Amino acid sequence: MEIVILILGIIAILIGVLGSILPVLPGPTASWLGLILLNWSGFGSFSTQFLIITFVVAILSIVLDYIIPAAFVKRWGGSKFGQYGATIGVIVGVFVGPLGIVFGSFVGAYIGELIYSPGNTNAAFRSAMGSFLGFLFGTGIKLMLTVLYAWFFIQAWVF
Repeated sequence: MEIVILILGIIAILIGVLGSILPVLPGPTASWLGLILLNWSGFGSFSTQFLIITFVVAILSIVLDYIIPAAFVKRWGGSKFGQYGATIGVIVGVFVGPLGIVFGSFVGAYIGELIYSPGNTNAAFRSAMGSFLGFLFGTGIKLMLTVLYAWFFIQAWVF
């Protein structure tokens, strides 16, 4: 049974790393689940404090995934309408599918800026680009986090 749990942990870690890049798969939470499964398998162990901290960081990364695009919109000169549009776009994009997740914040920020200032397509595009760069930044954070969790997994299992 321990081997099955270990294999499930390895699969969760792999899904987590892939999920940090592919929006349809869970990223940091799947990697965290891999840490829990390794702990349960008996092939590696983590302290309760470590598991709580890594869980909080995984949840924080999910929250940041919704906040970062809006923050980048603001940084790139977008209005509150662009920020709200980016956030709404991310949420709606989840229901549209992979392309919706990737481009939802871009489209949302663009539409939000056009509502705020009709006809100002340059400002809307700049705001939307900020949102897209925010999405890429958030993806980079999730990738680094899931690779770090994979490293913790390998270190506890092998060493």
